[in-house]
This record gives sequence, structure tokens and C-alpha cells, in this order.
Amino acid sequence: MNHTENHIIVIFGATGDLTKRKLIPSIFQLKKHGLLPKKFAILGTGRRDHSHETFRQKMQEALHEFSEDKNLDESQVKEFISSLYFTVMDFTKDENYLKLKEKLAEVQKTLGIGGNVIYYLATPPSLYGVIPIDLAKHGMNDQSDGWKKIIVEKPFGYDLQSAKELNAKLLKHYKEEQIYRIDHYLGKETVQNVMVTRFSNGIFEPLWNRNYIHHVEITSAESIGVENRGGYYEGSGALRDMIQNHLLQVTGMIAMEPPASFESNAIRNETLKVFQSLRKMTPAEVEKNVIRGQYGAATVRGEKLAGYREEKGVKKDSRTETYVAIKMFIDNWRWGGVPFYIRTGKRLPTRVTEAVIHFKPTPHQIFGTREAVNDSCNQLVIRIQPDEGILLKIGMKTPGAGYNVQTVNMDFHYSDLKNEPIPSAYQRLIHDCMIGDSTLFARADAVEACWSFVQPIIDVWKENKNKKLKVFGYPAGTWGPEHSDTIIEEPGITWRYPCRNLSDDGLYCEL
Repeated sequence: MNHTENHIIVIFGATGDLTKRKLIPSIFQLKKHGLLPKKFAILGTGRRDHSHETFRQKMQEALHEFSEDKNLDESQVKEFISSLYFTVMDFTKDENYLKLKEKLAEVQKTLGIGGNVIYYLATPPSLYGVIPIDLAKHGMNDQSDGWKKIIVEKPFGYDLQSAKELNAKLLKHYKEEQIYRIDHYLGKETVQNVMVTRFSNGIFEPLWNRNYIHHVEITSAESIGVENRGGYYEGSGALRDMIQNHLLQVTGMIAMEPPASFESNAIRNETLKVFQSLRKMTPAEVEKNVIRGQYGAATVRGEKLAGYREEKGVKKDSRTETYVAIKMFIDNWRWGGVPFYIRTGKRLPTRVTEAVIHFKPTPHQIFGTREAVNDSCNQLVIRIQPDEGILLKIGMKTPGAGYNVQTVNMDFHYSDLKNEPIPSAYQRLIHDCMIGDSTLFARADAVEACWSFVQPIIDVWKENKNKKLKVFGYPAGTWGPEHSDTIIEEPGITWRYPCRNLSDDGLYCEL
């Protein structure tokens, strides 16, 4: 990680959960590792009435509660906290942007910082098309005295049309290289390692195609429910919340062609091609290849878990999906005919995110029937969280007489790198924005391409609202609706049931 130029970060929504749980702890870690410039400040904004001192006190408490370090150096904390400032602001009132401009200039002058500014929108999505426009209206996008960048959280749009409209608004006042659409999944070390695994090892890339890969499986499971976010989730659902952004971005990393160079646009050009190659589904294909589910009440290890419709803010007759499984295809030369299975869900047995490359079985089974060895076909498991690492499943001879084959694991765990600190996703992405590296941020055309794939599914669900297109129920603590197995049509092939520990496999895994 390189050092960056002097600048100020303006956080809109600085009194919210995202700021105290993720942003402030991540920026503090950058400070601790010497990755912030000598002259740096954070100017928080929000509706709550804070002075500089009360805001600093709140953020100091947040550091102690949410920092990855359990033994904080108080001198470092004190020095970092002193660089925090605050101004009260109603983001919808025009005159407040003039006050913000004055406050920003005051901090810049006091600390001797130039005109470099990052605007971080840690706000509700409804303000993504408001704040940047009002900043531009008051000349705060002017780069004549230094660069100006905007970080936008997900969701970027609610559907294809709203994403296009938001892109148009932003690009009217900012260049694409000024806009950083953040997806914290891409900041995870193991997601980035997909590219290194593929393109730095001669043993993998020659096999990374339709000739040797049977299918690809991507899972993002959560053991928790919607918690206190029922109101938000009702307007989102698993498809918008997880598939459209996180899991399609991971798919792009896995399926991309080798880039010409390890440069931001070269890499993003290749992932864009993947998104553009995703086969759009007809209504009949949506009904056949997409399964949606909703968790119901259950007792798991003696604990009674509420069903989704019992959660706060959720309609009693809600048809919002908390689980989605999709069979999809990438129509290009490398992946033609290879199914990609992606699934995500809440209230599943454990919290885990991983990608599994299922290689084809050997063409001639001399150690048993094809059906008998289907479960032991070679698999490359790329674990994104938790117990981050890589696992390769291979067949080995069982000791004793005969040639019985059993599956064994060859694995690597990031936790084995005792002396190498792994930066958090937000730590990595915020620093990338500081140094102007947009590799791990979504580009406008890529966002729209992902929405283009998802939109036909949204349309079918919307049009069939009164036709009772099924939302399958599943008990909390299980792996989703049993109907999700129907999209995997080949006999003997089913979903992998991952456990919290990378090397373990089983249908029922402890949290």
C-alpha cells in the first residue's frame, strides 16, 4: 500500500452505524500502519447537533467498541481523534452546503491542507442523487485546487432504470474517475486472491474453462435474520441486496479473461465483458432456473427463532425473498455451456461465503462407477469468509487392500500467515480511493450490466405477484427450500454444504 496526498474526508451521515462500526475504525488502522498523509482530517456531517469535542468523544468510544485491535494505543487514539471535526447539516437544505463549504475551507486553512477532498456518502440511498448535485451546485466538485472524489455505498439504484438515472446525474457533474461505487466484498483479501490464484499459477489457468470445469458454485450464507432492518429489507430482498452487486461481482472475478495488465481499467474491462455475457432469462427460464424462499420460525439448538413475517417492520403477508438460488450461464467462448449456480440466504445454518470450482470427472472411471465418484470429483474451494483460505479436494487411495478411493483436502488458511496483517475490506477500499486506484470499485457500465441481468427476474416476480408464483418457505437454520436442488438437474450433483471451518463438510454445521 502506497502513501497518499494530503486531503480531507467529508463523511455525510457521520453519526450513523456505518461510520462508527466501519469507517472510523478502518481509517484509524490506516493511521496506525502509517498509510495516512501527514496532513489529514475528517469532517463529519449529520443532523444531530454535535460539537467537535462531542463528536470526537463518540468516535473514540466507537474505536474502543469496534476496532479490530483489542489493546489500543491511547496515544495513537488521541492523535487520531484530534483530526476529527463536525458540522451540523440537513442534507436537503441548500443553504447548508454554503456552511459546509465555509467549514471545509476553515479546516483546510487551519491545518494547511490543500484542496483534495473525498466525499463519503454514508447516507440512505435516497440521498445519492441529492448530495453530489448540491455539492456541484456550490462549486465543491471543482478540481482546480485539488482532486475531488465521491464514494457511494450500495445499493446503487433500485432497478435498471433508477441505476441509469443515478449514473446520469452523477456523470453530469463528475468524471467517472471521480466516482467510487464501493462494494465491500471486493475489498476482501480472498476475493482479490482469485485473480492471483488464476493468473500467477500455470497449473490453474489452462484448466479454467468449459473443457475441464463442470460447474461453478457461489454461496453467501448468513446465519442471522434481518435483525432490525425489516423495513429496509421489505423494499430490497435478497436479489437486490446480495445477488445484483456482491455475488455478480465475485462471479466477474472468477469468470474474467486475463487482463492485458494489472491496471484498473484493464481489469474492469474484463469483468464488464463477463456481465455483458450473462444470458438474460425469459419468463419461462426465470420460473425454471430461479428459486426464491423465505425463512419461517424454527427452534435451533434450543433457541426459538422468529420467522421473517414476524420480524419488526415486515408485512404479515410479505412475499419478499430472504433466499435466492439461480442457475445462470455466461455465453462466451470460455464458459459456453458451463452452469453457474449462485445462492444467498438469511437464517441458514452458518455464516459463510465461498466459491467452488467443480472440475469434470475423469473420462474413464477405473476405480468405481461414475455415480460412485461424483461426490469426490476435484473441487477448488475459495473461501471468502470466515476461515479465509483455499482448499483443493482430490482423490487418494484408502490404506489397505484394494483400490478404494477417498477424498482428501489440501488446504491453505490465511490465518497461517501469522506475521502478515490482513486489512479489512473497508480499510483496503478507502485507501485505494485515497491513492486513486479504482480497480476494486464498480464502474457505471458494469453496474448497469449487472442490473440488466437481474431486471428480467424482477419483472417476472412483479408481473406474477397476483398469480402466486411460489415463494418457498424454509425453516430457520436449514439450507433453504428443498426445491433449490431442482435447478441442479444432473443426477448425483447437489449443492455443497459448507461449514464454518474451511476443511469441514456436513449438512448441519455449528455456528
